[in-house]
Amino acid sequence: MHDPASAGWLLAAALAACLAGMGWLALGMDVHARQAWGRGLSPVETRSLRGLGWLALAAGLGLCLRVDHPSMAALVWVMALAGSALAVAFVLAWQARWLGVLAPWVRRQ
Repeated sequence: MHDPASAGWLLAAALAACLAGMGWLALGMDVHARQAWGRGLSPVETRSLRGLGWLALAAGLGLCLRVDHPSMAALVWVMALAGSALAVAFVLAWQARWLGVLAPWVRRQ
């Protein structure tokens, strides 16, 4: 196991990865891309956002596994996924354009 300080940083990084991953997965959907950028995405942009989303979620799981034993890591990861999904849903409902920060290479209309 890690010392408490490094475990805290690893868990914060896991939460950030899950938040970014959920944001990228949401932006990979046409309806949310239109909310954030005012236009639909090309197939390449959609695939890249979805791929980044899944990679970030996997990275979050990997970081959780570095901190704790697998059963606890899986629980923490699922809670991070749920919290991240809720946060992304609230941002989409309130200020969807803020999610555009996650993909600066996508141009606004």
